[in-house]
Amino acid sequence: MTHLFRVSVIGGGPAGLAAAEVLSAAGCAVQVVEHMPSLGRKMLMAGRGGLNITHSEPPEPFLARYAGAAPWLAPFLAAWSTEDIRQWMAGLGQESFVGSSGRIFPSVMKASPLLRAWLTRLQEQGVTLHPRTRWTGWDAAGHLTFAQSPAKNPSEAGERVSDATGQAQDTSLFAAPDAVILALGGASWPRLGSDGGWVSLLEQRGVAVSALRPSNCGFQVAWSEPVRERFAGTPLKPVALTFAGQTVRGELVVTASGLEGGALYALSAPLREHLARHGAVELLCDLRPDLSVQDLAKRLAAVRPRESLSNKLRKALRLPPVAVALLREAGPVPASMPALAARIKALPVRLTGVEPLARAISTAGGITQAACDNRLMLRAVPGVFAAGEMLDWEAPTGGYLLHACLATGRGAAQGALAWLRETHPERYRMPL
Repeated sequence: MTHLFRVSVIGGGPAGLAAAEVLSAAGCAVQVVEHMPSLGRKMLMAGRGGLNITHSEPPEPFLARYAGAAPWLAPFLAAWSTEDIRQWMAGLGQESFVGSSGRIFPSVMKASPLLRAWLTRLQEQGVTLHPRTRWTGWDAAGHLTFAQSPAKNPSEAGERVSDATGQAQDTSLFAAPDAVILALGGASWPRLGSDGGWVSLLEQRGVAVSALRPSNCGFQVAWSEPVRERFAGTPLKPVALTFAGQTVRGELVVTASGLEGGALYALSAPLREHLARHGAVELLCDLRPDLSVQDLAKRLAAVRPRESLSNKLRKALRLPPVAVALLREAGPVPASMPALAARIKALPVRLTGVEPLARAISTAGGITQAACDNRLMLRAVPGVFAAGEMLDWEAPTGGYLLHACLATGRGAAQGALAWLRETHPERYRMPL
């Protein structure tokens, strides 16, 4: 088969696979280079509790989840909508459903069947996969350079292998492809492949990269020894957290070094930025979000005065021991019932730091918007496009992360096809 163009996709996560699908469907010879032994590892990890692939929110509030990056991402998200994703999944034999929270999941609640079907489609479209192969930059002639790890079988070693149709493929690496899609992820969960090693390679080529920072992450608290020893790993739910005028309801988990959990992740961006400026931040935690201050005070007053604090809180409000411990951590517990009720509704927790990036769910920072044109091509390196968490955006959990990775992967591929058509009109043979 004669291909229009040769394209290297570097990174085998959702953004890279989405780009490879678009490019191969358009008639390009596509190779996906991944330094891990297998592809889609972070996607599989995300799917351990049910793969939340997108959200059913209407377009306007959905787009607002991307905050300052919303105008930048808007055309890519519009071109690959929630309904588009659901139809794409169905085309791979994976039906989806909308959960009670509005989040969208595969019906089987697993990532592995979707990933297997996706990889099969890519191979049927002629995409060649190169696991255990790390991209190391460019040589003096501007050619891509790679380092390959020892392989366990020939199909991982860049030898001739058979595709899904049984036909032999030439799997030699492209040193000088017609275009490159970079989809190497951020720097969270480095053991799954996203280690941020690409930052220096791009900065050396004059690409502006905003510092990588943790997002959807835990925060550090200077707990007393009894709290660390007794309650590390203990969940606390339901709670409502408030910071800078924003309130999020959900759950927390006390860790040995601080707090983590969905409610906290949703506030991670403003909390992180406040910490960077001021070194500490006070978060307010409502331990009983279903009851008003008046309801709490009334229930507390109904308990015999001689009861201990723990018994009073347990009998009146069903507060678990971990909640009582956090009340004590905040300082002297108010003696009057109205004041105690007010404290329970707005318990101050002092955050002293952000947990390391390697422990975060996702990454903030990355290739700046100014470093890319409107096709996601790097201005400093023509013919090289970027997608996914390499770009400088962040979003909360709930399907927004994976959706934007898929959408920008497809957007970068469409941008590459348009650029190739313009720069090589003599090789253009079919409509894109």
